[in-house]
Amino acid sequence: MSRRNAAVKRPVLPDPQFNSRLASMMVARLMKHGKKSTAQRILSDAFTLINERTGTDPLELFETAVRNATPLVAVKARRVGGATYQVPMEVRQERGTAMALRWLVNFSRGRNGRSMAQKLAGELMDAANEAGSAVRKREETHKMAEANKAFAHYRY
Repeated sequence: MSRRNAAVKRPVLPDPQFNSRLASMMVARLMKHGKKSTAQRILSDAFTLINERTGTDPLELFETAVRNATPLVAVKARRVGGATYQVPMEVRQERGTAMALRWLVNFSRGRNGRSMAQKLAGELMDAANEAGSAVRKREETHKMAEANKAFAHYRY
């Protein structure tokens, strides 16, 4: 990280297929080794599966899933006088969304299923229904912050 000036925030262009910024961010998280078309295919296949299984708009379900998995507070390690404290901090909206997308992709990869599209569809549907590993991770993060509320005065 540069000490002289802050990094320039690049605008995220909406996905050409779904015309959604969130979908384009998800494609970036899904992508491995620069294979963007493969990541886009996985996301569109997952959306197709969601549409078949639920009969609702997959983009709305996806946005609900991300909203349900987005953390509001998290703990950050802060070193004070030789001791390290887990200090609860509010999470900025952009960072919360990024964390939610990362958790959704990582827990999708860990699921058992045939294809990545099926795993992703399953995780998204679970997250939209307030279940699934990504939502559980958010709950754990909130519990950690609640448990360490006593160290909130170490905030910087």
